[in-house]
Amino acid sequence: MKEHEATWQPHEAHGDLTTRSNLPDSVFAFPKQRKEPLTDAKHVRNAVARFDQVTDVSDEERAEAFANIEKAARHYDVDLSETNWHQLGAHPQQDRERAAAKAAETKREHGVVKKAAAKGAKTKARKPAA
Repeated sequence: MKEHEATWQPHEAHGDLTTRSNLPDSVFAFPKQRKEPLTDAKHVRNAVARFDQVTDVSDEERAEAFANIEKAARHYDVDLSETNWHQLGAHPQQDRERAAAKAAETKREHGVVKKAAAKGAKTKARKPAA
């Protein structure tokens, strides 16, 4: 099995909070897709937990992502018990689309969607046009 070289590089933003859009590709576990940022220990643990939820990536990209996660885990002193990407899961959750549809329906039933839309409209009305 071919070892993958990590492409991850630490990124320490100073000043205002960094938005996802201005992070370099090198801080993501999946740099081509810009998925799973590895900017601190919390994000490294999150990337491990969500590894099998990333869709439309090849085994090669998963291997690269695991190498990036390992490098970031060492940098941020995160204990990583897994030794290869297969232990994190290779396939997205089987019923993911059905579960997402069910969650959306529940939100509609509870009025969450209307509340979020009203809040968004109110926020947009307060902001001056650019």
